[in-house]
Amino acid sequence: MGDYSEIRTGRHCTFLLHAHLVFVTKYRHRVFADAHLTRMEEIMRAVCEDFECELVEFNGEANHVHLLVNFPPKVALSRLVNSLKGVSSRRLRQEFPDLVRHYWRANRLWSASYFAGSVGGAPLSIVRQHIEQQNRPV
Repeated sequence: MGDYSEIRTGRHCTFLLHAHLVFVTKYRHRVFADAHLTRMEEIMRAVCEDFECELVEFNGEANHVHLLVNFPPKVALSRLVNSLKGVSSRRLRQEFPDLVRHYWRANRLWSASYFAGSVGGAPLSIVRQHIEQQNRPV
């Protein structure tokens, strides 16, 4: 299962949950420079802390960003994504007036869609095999 030192505990559970998130800009416009991405990482780290999550890794290109997030089971990924996109869009718009030209048509920085994939742990074939090999009572 990997490195057990990252396992977190809650009041009634033990967990190790990671998600790979990808957000793309509206109409795939090439919006971001290094300064935008640097500030966006700071903003997204703060949002993750508010949700008791950890932004493990962040990087991006001119029209999309990738995040690796460690999150507790009480956090709905859709709510985290909504907050990450909403707060980053609002704050970047305030701090970088030059980005406003990319909001012209939809008044949004991000596309409504996003990618979320679970990562870490054993491959599905190994998990399936482990479940199949349980000693089921007769």
